[in-house]
Amino acid sequence: MKPAALSPRARTAALRRMATQHLDVLVIGGGVVGSGAALDAATRGLAVGLVEARDFASGTSSRSSKLIHGGLRYLEMLDFRLVAEALKERGLLMQRLAPHLVRPVPFLYPLTGRGWERWYAGSGVALYDAMSKASGYGDHMPVHRHLSRRGARKAFPSLRKDALVGAIRYYDAQVDDARHTMFLARTAATYGAAVASRTRVLGLIKESERVVGAHVIDLETGRRFDIRASQVINATGVWTDETQAMARERGQFKVRASKGIHLVVPRDRIRGETGLILRTEKSVLFVIPWKRHWMIGATDTDWELSKDHPAASSRDIDYLLEHVNRVLEVPLTRDDVEGVFAGLRPLLAGESAATSKLSREHAVAHSVPGLVVVAGGKYTTYRVMAADAVDEAVHGLESVLGRKVGECVTETVPLVGADGYQALWNQRRTLAAQSGLAVNRVEHLLERYGSLVLEVLDLVAAEPELGEPLPGAEDYLQVEAVYAVTHEGARHLDDILTRRLRVSFETFDRGAAAAAHVADLVRGYLHWDVDQHQRELEHYLKRVEAERESQRQPDDHTADAARKGAPDVVPVSSVADSLDA
Repeated sequence: MKPAALSPRARTAALRRMATQHLDVLVIGGGVVGSGAALDAATRGLAVGLVEARDFASGTSSRSSKLIHGGLRYLEMLDFRLVAEALKERGLLMQRLAPHLVRPVPFLYPLTGRGWERWYAGSGVALYDAMSKASGYGDHMPVHRHLSRRGARKAFPSLRKDALVGAIRYYDAQVDDARHTMFLARTAATYGAAVASRTRVLGLIKESERVVGAHVIDLETGRRFDIRASQVINATGVWTDETQAMARERGQFKVRASKGIHLVVPRDRIRGETGLILRTEKSVLFVIPWKRHWMIGATDTDWELSKDHPAASSRDIDYLLEHVNRVLEVPLTRDDVEGVFAGLRPLLAGESAATSKLSREHAVAHSVPGLVVVAGGKYTTYRVMAADAVDEAVHGLESVLGRKVGECVTETVPLVGADGYQALWNQRRTLAAQSGLAVNRVEHLLERYGSLVLEVLDLVAAEPELGEPLPGAEDYLQVEAVYAVTHEGARHLDDILTRRLRVSFETFDRGAAAAAHVADLVRGYLHWDVDQHQRELEHYLKRVEAERESQRQPDDHTADAARKGAPDVVPVSSVADSLDA
């Protein structure tokens, strides 16, 4: 099956289709759960639409710790079912669904006491490994090892000698969350879903107390229209309550937002070959290898301010630096921080006053006829959440369709780019010779695009200058910015620099130096006139400065006010990309 391209033309066709066709299922929300639900429904043979108000993964799903993991700390909470479920999904993603995007990453768990702690922690990690093997998808994941203090400091030389007496090395997995979510949406489109970002739901359509669709607006053109569907799935994460309110009914559960921030520092600031997992007084702290960088996070604090752009305050940054510096020989300073990103976890509200104690499990409700709500959960188990949501929608669909709808099959459906990935990885030197790129550049592309690397290399063959490094962000090639627009659904400069490429938190200038060149590269593909081209640049630079200013503020309220200083991206309206074209 030929992978669908999330191109400007494809978006226009998807909007036209949703405006004219009665859908079986409309999914609201282009995060990991919504995109997963669209894929699940499409692969059951249903007519599916997916709309996202901003960019795919623009909320929580691009701001996680980038880990696909079972949740080692949930074993301590005795939540064995959640851990077992997540470990199975971890193995599925690595071995079958997305081997081009998900890969193992080692961690050290430092031991600070003697005797009982090694036994206690070792028993937990051994159980973690055993549950992984029992899932049937853990054969390729290395098992844990006990290390002496000397062995631990050999693996992680930056650890202070007095910070540990030994360690346990174990493995989890890592993913670029924004790219993975976009791949889900693209795979859904490949299986027939109509997929469109920058399409905001203004309200739900109700007839005789039943939800039968949504009023939407194409934010790029300003055109309003209705989408009719037999079932609507609300997969809007931290915005669940707001979307539920559109049905003018009280939901069966509430979602509470917890803010987590991460710092990004250059790889040479910390010497280590593995990640770290550290206990804090509230939760756990990860130090995660990320290409030529380290990610340090996350915080876990209640958040009741702007959900659109959660802000990291100076207090948040100091908290992470203070805790990580407790174990580092050479402390990190503010000057070492390349990037900062903040996101909101959608937690099911409970009686606990601490967000770190709220459930990471998910819930599905069908409290209003025609409207399914899914919320909570964790990134790793998105596929299970999506299947449960679609199962619930199917209960209300089969009587309408007059036929039986197939069971979930996403356990056996690889994402686009997965098929043939390993063979192309084995041929990476041949690909390098044929394309004229260095082998390490081809490896970089394979780990971001999988077998779709052939489409990327075709663009380079047609325009060889696209094979050059991107000025201001030399870890990426210029072709990647173009491909983001022609195949991956990017609509604006911010989409490219923040989510398709990760320049906005991987460079000290947050992508400012690369912005103008990227805008020049893609303006023709997106039909930007001179004014829109300038607005895109101004928006991106204002956003960067607003985020920097928020990170200088002492608390959440002042940081939130500073972040609001930059408006959202200005939409573009053009005849070439209009629904009416």
